[in-house]
Amino acid sequence: MPKTTEITRRDHFNAARLRSHTWDQLRQVVAALDAQQGDPKVAAQLLDDLLTIELYWAYPGRDRVKRLREMAKSKDYHSLSLAVDLIVRNLVSGAFRNDPLSMSEMSGPEDHAEDQEKSRQNYFEVLFVEEIDDQEEEGLKQKLRQYREKSDSFTYDVLVVRTVQDALMALVFNHNIQACVIRYGVPFKSDHATGVLRDFTRTFDRIDLSGQSRSSMGPLLGDIVGRFRPEVDRYYVTDTPITGLIDSTLKTFRRIFYRTEDLQELHLTILRGIRERYETPFFTALKEYSKKPMGVFHAMPISRGNSVFKSRWIQDFGEFYGRNLFLAETSATTGGLDSLLQPTGPLKKAQEFASRAFGSQHTFFATNGTSSSNKIVVQALVEPGDVVLIDRDCHKSHHYGMLLSGAYPVYLHSYPLPKFSMYGAVPLAHIREKLCALKKGGRLEKVKMLLLTNSTFDGVVYNVERVMEQVLAIKPDIVFLWDEAWFAFAGFSYIMRQRTAMHVAAKLHKKYRTEEYKKEYEKHIAGLKPGEEPRMPDPAKVRIRVYATQSTHKTLSSMRQGSMIHIWDEDFVRKSEAAFHEAYMTHTSTSANYQILASLDVGRRQVEFEGHELVEKAIELGMLLRRTIREHDKLRKWFDIITIGELIPKEHRESGIEGYYSRERGWPDIEKAWAEDEFALDPTKINLFTGKTGIDGDTFKNQYLMDKYAIQVNKTSRNSVLFMTNIGTTRGSLAYLTKVLLQIADDLETRNAGMDHAERKMHLGRIRSLVEEVPPLPDFTSFHRSFLGQPGVPGGDIRAAYFLAYKHQNCEHLKLDECLKVMASGRELVSASFVIPTHRASRCWCRDR
Repeated sequence: MPKTTEITRRDHFNAARLRSHTWDQLRQVVAALDAQQGDPKVAAQLLDDLLTIELYWAYPGRDRVKRLREMAKSKDYHSLSLAVDLIVRNLVSGAFRNDPLSMSEMSGPEDHAEDQEKSRQNYFEVLFVEEIDDQEEEGLKQKLRQYREKSDSFTYDVLVVRTVQDALMALVFNHNIQACVIRYGVPFKSDHATGVLRDFTRTFDRIDLSGQSRSSMGPLLGDIVGRFRPEVDRYYVTDTPITGLIDSTLKTFRRIFYRTEDLQELHLTILRGIRERYETPFFTALKEYSKKPMGVFHAMPISRGNSVFKSRWIQDFGEFYGRNLFLAETSATTGGLDSLLQPTGPLKKAQEFASRAFGSQHTFFATNGTSSSNKIVVQALVEPGDVVLIDRDCHKSHHYGMLLSGAYPVYLHSYPLPKFSMYGAVPLAHIREKLCALKKGGRLEKVKMLLLTNSTFDGVVYNVERVMEQVLAIKPDIVFLWDEAWFAFAGFSYIMRQRTAMHVAAKLHKKYRTEEYKKEYEKHIAGLKPGEEPRMPDPAKVRIRVYATQSTHKTLSSMRQGSMIHIWDEDFVRKSEAAFHEAYMTHTSTSANYQILASLDVGRRQVEFEGHELVEKAIELGMLLRRTIREHDKLRKWFDIITIGELIPKEHRESGIEGYYSRERGWPDIEKAWAEDEFALDPTKINLFTGKTGIDGDTFKNQYLMDKYAIQVNKTSRNSVLFMTNIGTTRGSLAYLTKVLLQIADDLETRNAGMDHAERKMHLGRIRSLVEEVPPLPDFTSFHRSFLGQPGVPGGDIRAAYFLAYKHQNCEHLKLDECLKVMASGRELVSASFVIPTHRASRCWCRDR
């Protein structure tokens, strides 16, 4: 018998998982009742819970739950069991999406298999927010059904809620919602924000519109929907004359309708909005090009597959990849295709669509990874002699960007985590300290850029808004480059989006132009002590100039090396556009890979429809892996999850949250941590501590996980391995990883049981080495005085030092142990290249440059 809902409810990370589990529980309970076992009270409680939960989904919806309750009251347990079983099967298989209009209580997935083969209509749900009764709701649904055609590329069902709070819950809980129609004058408060769903509605606690008039609720809700689910098309139905609509309302909604207008126009507009998002300009152009008969008198013998499929020796290559890959391989930029370097057709449109999806002003595709994207941005914006504040433990491409541009880097120090041989992120106080030192030394006007990695390799995420505000307070025209190589997915989670570069750029640009902010700034300045630096930027001087580079292929659907550059720069056209295009030309191949570009186009379509759902699942699976390892007695004996409290020092965690899961409390309020803390932890990054096994991270990764069980992991440290969940991770993958860890635990038990005294002593020594005898982390000492930009002021000429090493007579070759002896004798050494103490290509440290 399943546990009661009061016990199991806290075990679920989100409402969708609670819903799924509740239906599974109900199926077990009613099956037991059908077998003359079980407790009718438990079934009644589950049905009561589902009556609330199903308010936010079109299928099966509240009406079906009400009919199930009637079956339970009449004790028709056999019919109830059949009906519940079919609903659960339809939910699991997704059969209700094939033809939602014909779905009945007694139709299962097998009844729709033939329809699924005939029609590949994409299913979505339309949320109507209007205070109407049940009869009016059914009339609305019937009228909309009349306009649908089987030839439509998309099919939808209608969901009606009657309050603002219910609308927000539906949008966050229900991933199928792709359009929202808001009617004039809906109330705010819902009766369903407490009870069974209370643990999942805390996100909305900070939203209080109770003081607003009902007439203003529609536009306010439209704005809030844009914050929670910006990809959802928003429509407004009102009686207010056009002259009475303010500009913000007109901008908030895709289209405004009047009650007297025909519903058919609304129906067609909804389908058109979905069709426009579904469009993939470059992928579609490439598909059409590949279908054309073609004579190739150009480069690439592999084009059309002729050099492969006609070969006697490499046909297996063609058979492995299939013909479509070669049909789409071409050097042509005409004939319906486009040039990445000077796009005017489908590539230009594809990049514009990506800009819309990621919230930028401009977006550019890159086919040779974020390494090149980083160098493009730095070259475009930084001139020789400019000062760049940069986190020292960043990707190598940033260091080489400093070399190419001739910038004077000021290296910022991330807080160390010596216990795990890791670095965290750069504290804001340290950044401001460096800026103040530059200001004191008369070098502030030379500061051009702040370059930070967000999130870090290990998942530490900056409070982007706080950093930008307090840095702009000192240097109001500074350019921000946020390396979001591992964070492209974050824009499709409401919680994580708050810490993305594009979201914050748009938010601050809007904020600094309000009268409220200007008054707040004047009050802030008036309250400063003599010599105290402001923490709010001057609205008369501040310029929002933000760039983000994303390795789309790392966390979203894209071919390897697929990357994007997102720009939110109010001075881009006036100051940087020409230089940016020159830098783009410099680092972008004239033979861009069309498959990578097509995958970026398709990946954009996916996140605009499924991003909210898939990212939520990736986060949930990351949480589930944490819980599994921390709760399983055998796994806890050998492994541990490195917690938030261990990765982020207490002084940077204002919320006080120590971890994402505990056996006593379940899931904490992570929204609070992401809203308040200086640093948050990406829940899709899971660091597994291996120190208790006596096995170092590299050995555990290579000999145990990869070689023996074919499990790939992200990275290692001396005593940990980093697992990462993403939108492609499945529950089956998690189950396999859990099985492997249990098998390894069994092997470790057997190993230890067979140790003699000497072996056990050696084993304990290895554990002590990994857990207690922590080696010092490498650190950047300083720039040699010959390469300082200005004595006593941060920043050095890394380019001059680098190219001096090109001349052999300037160099002396010393082994590392010899270097230490020479330095101990008092002699100064200057590194002629980057010193990388660990074999991780994605990190590099400079010493004694």
